[in-house]
Amino acid sequence: MISTLQKYFGMRFLTTLVAVLLGVFALIILLDYVEQMRRLGDDPKVSALLIAKISLFRVPQIGERILPFCVLIGAMSCFLGLSRRLELVVSRAAGMSAWQFTAPAVVVALGVGIIATTIYNPIAAVLQEKAKRMEAEISGNNAEGLQATVNGFWVSQRSDNGQSIINAAGSREQGVQLTKVSAFVFDQSNHFLERVESTTASLQSGHWRLEDARIYAPGAPPDERAFYLLATNLTPEQVRETFSTPETVPFWQLPYFIDMAERAGLTASGYRLQYQKLLARPFMLAAMVLLAAAFSLRFFRMGGVQKMILGGVASGFLLYIMSKLTDDLSKAALLPPVVAAWMPAAIGGMTGFVALLYQEDG
Repeated sequence: MISTLQKYFGMRFLTTLVAVLLGVFALIILLDYVEQMRRLGDDPKVSALLIAKISLFRVPQIGERILPFCVLIGAMSCFLGLSRRLELVVSRAAGMSAWQFTAPAVVVALGVGIIATTIYNPIAAVLQEKAKRMEAEISGNNAEGLQATVNGFWVSQRSDNGQSIINAAGSREQGVQLTKVSAFVFDQSNHFLERVESTTASLQSGHWRLEDARIYAPGAPPDERAFYLLATNLTPEQVRETFSTPETVPFWQLPYFIDMAERAGLTASGYRLQYQKLLARPFMLAAMVLLAAAFSLRFFRMGGVQKMILGGVASGFLLYIMSKLTDDLSKAALLPPVVAAWMPAAIGGMTGFVALLYQEDG
């Protein structure tokens, strides 16, 4: 009987979670579509169908970021619904403890997290890259909508002509296309030759092609050219290790990116953090279920439902703030990526476990 009830609770949680995910995804699509219409709708060449396609490609990665909150809301809705229909009362009367009807939801959350990491994440990364490419084509290859950091991306390269250092404010197609590029060119003796400013750059066979280039050389006036060819020995695979953002790299390719970045002498902390966060995702979702159970297993007729819901949402929000804080500390090299990725899941899971243990066993 207990096994049958546990299967029932697991299916109820899964059904509620799917309903929450569909509702949230529909809302995200609507909001993102309105935002894209505001940004791109003035262009007569852009159709509503194309904007809808861009929104559909963007939504999976946005949904990936809010998946823990969806699990939290789904678990709270499921447990509150069971409590309102007195099913939890009947289960306790049948001899089940809170651990027994919470365990199925934890198992389902772990399964959803594994699927989200191994299957959903690679699909979302590919679709996000397509959305960035479509936005760049519509906006004329400008930096709008592209991934960028405060200091941009840097790479040092050598060729038969000498050495050069490239800085780019943004990238797409995992580094093959760059925006707002500055290149510092040196000869074979490492003497500075010139600085080249360009709006966009694309990697071609044996060289970078810098469009709308402006060249600054010592003792000479600025020289403007339609394009500038900068020799390079880099391959697209090597470039992706430097300019691709961790969020656009599928889960299965992250170990390769980490290895290649370290071989090239580049920092791999961003890739390591993303990899560890994806590994910790199933446990993060399970922690959300435990937090939801800690705030939702009180009998419905005892009142205080509003306080329970507010407490659950507040705990999820605090966990999100902690996750962002640890991410920033890891990116600043103040915290190891493993600790930054696993700390929120560990603290959230222990908090929910202790609260549930106190409620159940005193």
